[in-house]
Amino acid sequence: MRRSTWRLLAGAALASLALTACSGGSGPKETGSTGGAAAPPAQGGTFAVVTHGAPGDTFWDVVKNGAEAAGKRYGVKVSYQGNGDPAQQSQLIDQAVSQKADGIVVSMANPDALRESIGKAVAAGIPVITINSGGDKSKEFGAITHVGQSEDVAGRGAGEQLKAAGVTKLLCVIHEAGNVGLDQRCNGATQGLGGGVERLQVDVSNVADATAKIKAKVQTDKSINGVLTLNPVMAIAARDAAKDAGSTAKLATFDLSGEVVTAIQGGELLFAVDQQQYLQGWLPISFLYLYKQNLNTIGGGQPVLTGPGFVTKDNAAQVAKLAASGTR
Repeated sequence: MRRSTWRLLAGAALASLALTACSGGSGPKETGSTGGAAAPPAQGGTFAVVTHGAPGDTFWDVVKNGAEAAGKRYGVKVSYQGNGDPAQQSQLIDQAVSQKADGIVVSMANPDALRESIGKAVAAGIPVITINSGGDKSKEFGAITHVGQSEDVAGRGAGEQLKAAGVTKLLCVIHEAGNVGLDQRCNGATQGLGGGVERLQVDVSNVADATAKIKAKVQTDKSINGVLTLNPVMAIAARDAAKDAGSTAKLATFDLSGEVVTAIQGGELLFAVDQQQYLQGWLPISFLYLYKQNLNTIGGGQPVLTGPGFVTKDNAAQVAKLAASGTR
C-alpha cells in the first residue's frame, strides 16, 4: 500500500478520535461533573450498502461483516443488500434514496447501469461512497470517495508472480459477465506475465459447470501451465478441476476465504491477491459517519486503497484464523 494511502487512513483514524473526544456540537459528550466515561457515540443516521455480491458469497459476506461492525461501533444503522443484477441493484439504490438514507455505499461492477440511480442520490444531497469496482467512474458520478484497490495494478502483480513461478500460458477465469473490474484484472495479468493469456467465461452461480469447463480447458490445452481465478469460490473449483484433470498447472487467485488460505498452506495454491475486503465495508461507514457528524471527506479526490497485498505460504498462517472468523 502506498505511503499516501496510509496517511489517508491515519487521518481518518485521528479525525474519528478527535470527534469522539469533542464535547460540543452534535458529537458525544462526557457524562456528569465527576469526570466519568464518555457517552456512547451519537446516533449518526441510516446508511445503505448496495453491492453486486449475492447473499452468501464468501467475499461479500466479509464486506458485510465490516460494514455492520462499523455501524455498531459508531451507533448507526446499516442496511446491507446485494444483488448481481445491475437493474436490481439500481432499484435498491433508488429505494435507499426514497427512504432518505443518510448515506449510500455502492459497488459498481457495471458503472454505466448505475449512473442514473447514483445521480439521483447525489442530486438528493445524499453522500455516496463507491467501493470495490468502478473506481475510475466514482468521481465522475459524484461520489465523495472510492474505497478499494487498483485492479490493473493488482493484476500486474499477480502476472509478475506467476511469471516468476514459471508460468508461460495462463488461463484467466472470469466468473461474472460484464464486471469491468474482472476484465481489468485479466488485462493487468497479461501485462505482468508478458506471455499468452486466455480468458474463460464461467458462471459463479453454477460452480459444478464452472469446474467442468476449467477441467476441459486444461485437459485439451496442455500448454496451459497456470490458472488465475478472480474469486475464492472459483479458486477451489479450479483446484478441484486441476486435480481431476491430472494437470500440473500452477494455481493462484484473487481474494480470500478460509478454504483458500488452507489451500495456500497446503501448497495447492501459490498465492491469493488480498484486497482486504473487510476494510471495504468498515471504512465507508466510518467515512459517512464522519461526513454526517463533521463534514469530513477522505481521499482528497484520490481513492483510498485497501490493496493489493499477497497471501502466500510464508504468511498464510498469520491470517488463517482471521479468515475463518470472517474478517479477512
